[in-house]
Amino acid sequence: MIVFFRLVWALIRSRFKRRLDILDESAVTMRVWPNDLDLNVHMNSGRYLSMMDIGRVEILGRTRLLRKTFGRGWRPIAAAATIRYRRSLLPFQRFTVRTRVVCWDEKWLYFRHAIEARGELCAVAYVRGLLRGKEGNVSPAQILELAGKPGLQSPPMPADIAKWIAVELR
Repeated sequence: MIVFFRLVWALIRSRFKRRLDILDESAVTMRVWPNDLDLNVHMNSGRYLSMMDIGRVEILGRTRLLRKTFGRGWRPIAAAATIRYRRSLLPFQRFTVRTRVVCWDEKWLYFRHAIEARGELCAVAYVRGLLRGKEGNVSPAQILELAGKPGLQSPPMPADIAKWIAVELR
């Protein structure tokens, strides 16, 4: 339930933050609460992914696409994620989730999330996602058009994402 409140709070705050372009990075700062902890008394590995969900929704809000997409009945879907944990997040520690769209193809958007605390990288992840509506999946081209960027070409796909896709297709 606390994740839900964090999500709502991030959405409210996103309305008052500077508007972002589709390729800009967003940042959400949060704190590790006792219900985020596992038996090792650090943030549970699954919580990292939940915080990244908040980062993706926050970037939708900051690009001013959230209301437009929800108005069309489009909902965000995460289809795959790969994550590397580097450092623990401890109770009550503040951390920042940095989110950006790295690239896209005909179907998917690829996000990079970095969780940082005290200037150190604690986790980094790539997430493949899309928006889905009543008629099915929404293409990145449709999202770009809605963002006022029709025809914008994807940045080159990083080699590590291409390798991840290749492993997924096996």
